[in-house]
Amino acid sequence: MTKYERQGESRKFDPNFKGPIQNRGCTDILCCILFIIALMGYFAVGILAWSQGDPRKVIYPTDSRGQFCGQAGTKKPFLFYFNILKCASPLVLLEFQCPTTQLCVERCPDKHLTLMKAKLGSNEDRQYYQQYCKEAVDFTKVSSPEILRDGLCPAMLMPSKAFTRRCLPALGTRKGGVVVVGNETTFDDGQGVSINATDVLEASKKSNVVVEARQVAMRIFEDYTQSWHWILLGLVIAMVISLIFIVLLRFLAGIMVWVMIVLVILVIGYGIFHCYMEFASLKGEPGSDVTIRDLGLQTDFSVYLQIRQTWLAFMIILAIVELIIILLLIFLRKRLLIAIALIKEASRAVGHVMSSLFYPLLTFALLAVVIAYWAITAVFLSTSNEQVYKVFNNSECAYARQTCDPKTFNTSNISAQCPDAECLFAFYGGETLYHKYLILLQFYNVFLFFWCANFVTALGQVTLAGAYASYYWAFKKPEDIPAYPIFSSLGRALRYHTGSLAFGSLILSMVQVIRVILEYLDQKLKGAQNRFAKFLLSCLKCCFWCLEKCIKFLNRNAYIMIAIYGKNFCTSARDAFFLLMRNIIRVAVLDKVTDFLLFLGKLLIVGIVGIFSFFFFSGRIKAVEQAAPSLNYYWVPILTVVVGSYLIAHGFFSVYAMCVDTLFLCFCEDLERNDGSSERPYFMSPELTNATESRVNLFHCLQ
Repeated sequence: MTKYERQGESRKFDPNFKGPIQNRGCTDILCCILFIIALMGYFAVGILAWSQGDPRKVIYPTDSRGQFCGQAGTKKPFLFYFNILKCASPLVLLEFQCPTTQLCVERCPDKHLTLMKAKLGSNEDRQYYQQYCKEAVDFTKVSSPEILRDGLCPAMLMPSKAFTRRCLPALGTRKGGVVVVGNETTFDDGQGVSINATDVLEASKKSNVVVEARQVAMRIFEDYTQSWHWILLGLVIAMVISLIFIVLLRFLAGIMVWVMIVLVILVIGYGIFHCYMEFASLKGEPGSDVTIRDLGLQTDFSVYLQIRQTWLAFMIILAIVELIIILLLIFLRKRLLIAIALIKEASRAVGHVMSSLFYPLLTFALLAVVIAYWAITAVFLSTSNEQVYKVFNNSECAYARQTCDPKTFNTSNISAQCPDAECLFAFYGGETLYHKYLILLQFYNVFLFFWCANFVTALGQVTLAGAYASYYWAFKKPEDIPAYPIFSSLGRALRYHTGSLAFGSLILSMVQVIRVILEYLDQKLKGAQNRFAKFLLSCLKCCFWCLEKCIKFLNRNAYIMIAIYGKNFCTSARDAFFLLMRNIIRVAVLDKVTDFLLFLGKLLIVGIVGIFSFFFFSGRIKAVEQAAPSLNYYWVPILTVVVGSYLIAHGFFSVYAMCVDTLFLCFCEDLERNDGSSERPYFMSPELTNATESRVNLFHCLQ
């Protein structure tokens, strides 16, 4: 007995019935208006941020006068610190600015030189030292005590290198781990005090780690410059394989599914075999028994491949994945037949709506616009503060760290009472009404980013669902399918259901923003000792993660029902929920089985491309060994190709997954509306009808 018969309705077959009905009305108008108003506000926030912000504050360093180094026509692009040792002060964490005079210079100093040595030295030394003094200071006419008292020049120069446009000490290490700056371990600070290079190391905020990270980054960048064309070729191959796979599914769905299953098992099996061979070949090798924990963090990642524990871990992970896949296939072997029939139907639908394969490009372009707008607005908002100057001094001073005005500081009481005090740039801030509510504008920017991104995703889902529903509910296929199903579905979605899409996106965005807030609180409470608060926060994060997944699932099916019947969001979500609940067993063993099979397809494509890229970039293919680029880390292009291949395969198969989900809901609705008789025949294709009737007993078991 169908749902309609249980409701006492007399349902006769209507050959003119089509799921995506043409006589639609606008749904969720209030939410549509709210979304339009929110977008207008978002544009207003962007305009306000762009008029107030200055991204140069992020890109370029700022000297003690608040000027940007390398800007306003100056040829001084680097920031020089008079006394880098003061950067180790806790004041740096409070004020976000090193409490020493900072100057824009043309180049960083490359040798150690004190003020006294420069004054007593050659004319070349004096000219060299002069460029690191404040403007309008005659280095030769002012005495050394006056220069140091008024902070006109640094007391010492040390070898430095430019990093992020800042002159940081040229730190290095000798044998035995001895820290050096340039080639020296100790320095005269220009005031008769000897300092160690280790003090400079601490003062420059552990620049050795920064230098190592910079070296790794430069090596990775170098690898990309050497292999970018091969990476691009690998991604093109991944796209071609994905397209071939989709085309083969169109004509050989059943065979391709079984081939895919076998190949996935073989590819993972080969990975286990390869890891075992590497593990066995390292037996007895010097240093191969060192553990990953003992090895610690290394910048040369190839070292990890020379220890047995790494390959053992890889082998165990792949073995677990292989075992899980085999067990799932054993338990779901009877369900695979109907899932294959559903995939065949999806293949036919994709074949009749080939333009749907390229629709993700539009979604990607719209998401790129949303992300770019959010990022640019966030940068302009964060740089729309004003320059704040504060008093910095070495001795006791009642005005320490108070705000000041550099233009009037020399004539104020502060300079008279605190002779060694300086009015230096501290950070960007402000006390106007705009600056007080700046954090709310940033929050609004984040919230609208989630809302717009979810809306774009929802638009793509309802567009694809409408196109595939047009295929399913066409009684005579392909004659009754619209000429341009994708464009027709997109037009219906924008014209009638913008409010419904905005409604569903709003609900999901609220949950995602709450998750962001919880993550922010978690970062703040990492150093806290309250275990109950940590436990409660972990529970909340888990609950909202589950809630987000459930809302995404319900929204996806609600959008399908909106595409089919054109009802509002709440009604469509309710109809989709109860339709799925009435077919909960089918959902569990059919819809999810097809998702699993499609995931295996993505895994197969990534595995094939990943294995070939591994052998190519590691130089293990003798035939193309000369063509392979010479790399510092051959895993860099391999990882790039693997991640890119997965994204490409996911883009193709997401269209397939949406097709399967849409056809599955239409299939369930068709089974409830009709019984396959001449009075009420199925709308499903003859192939799916035969598959359904030949497995009717299995369907009864599933119910």
